[in-house]
Amino acid sequence: MARTDILRLIAGFRKFRDKYFANEHPLYTRLTTGAGQAPKTLIIACSDSRVDPAIITSASPGELFVVRNVANLVPPYETGGRFHGVSAAIEFAVVNLAVENVIVLGHRQCGGIRALMINQATQPNGFVEQWVRIAQEARNRVLSKFSHESEDNICRHAELESIIESLHNLKTFPFVQAAIESRGLLVLGIYFDLELGQLCEYDETLGHFKNIEL
Repeated sequence: MARTDILRLIAGFRKFRDKYFANEHPLYTRLTTGAGQAPKTLIIACSDSRVDPAIITSASPGELFVVRNVANLVPPYETGGRFHGVSAAIEFAVVNLAVENVIVLGHRQCGGIRALMINQATQPNGFVEQWVRIAQEARNRVLSKFSHESEDNICRHAELESIIESLHNLKTFPFVQAAIESRGLLVLGIYFDLELGQLCEYDETLGHFKNIEL
């Protein structure tokens, strides 16, 4: 454990422990006794190191239930496969934790979406290439409208369109649809422009993203 980057992580944990465990009424005492965790919001975010939902929202431990994957994708509901990591996390959050909000958090400069749009996965026929095909319909829609634009603009359009695709896929889960109808589960699509430091929200009625005024 002599590498500098690992030592920095350990030093960071020391600060974390001092903040959340060392005071008179430590937060983790509350989070580990009684009912345990009770987050109100599930965030489906990208694995990108620049897009940590807790950091972006300044959330405290216990506030968010987070699932992260390449390109913040939600697969459609299906029961035929063997491994359903993202689907299991959604089920646990909606059914077991009864979260009140689900946010699909996309972002600018997404490597997974770029791999989808320009067919440059790091490993041909690898896991990334197969995974991002979940957003194939979003890719098709973008190319049908914006194929004349620059590669960078095409990727940006696809980052937004893939959020819409994931919102659609979310609603194919019976327990998500049931929670929307029975208890008003709120499902949102949010886009983080990490170049400009802005958030945009998808307006389903208008059919486009609009800037969130802070």
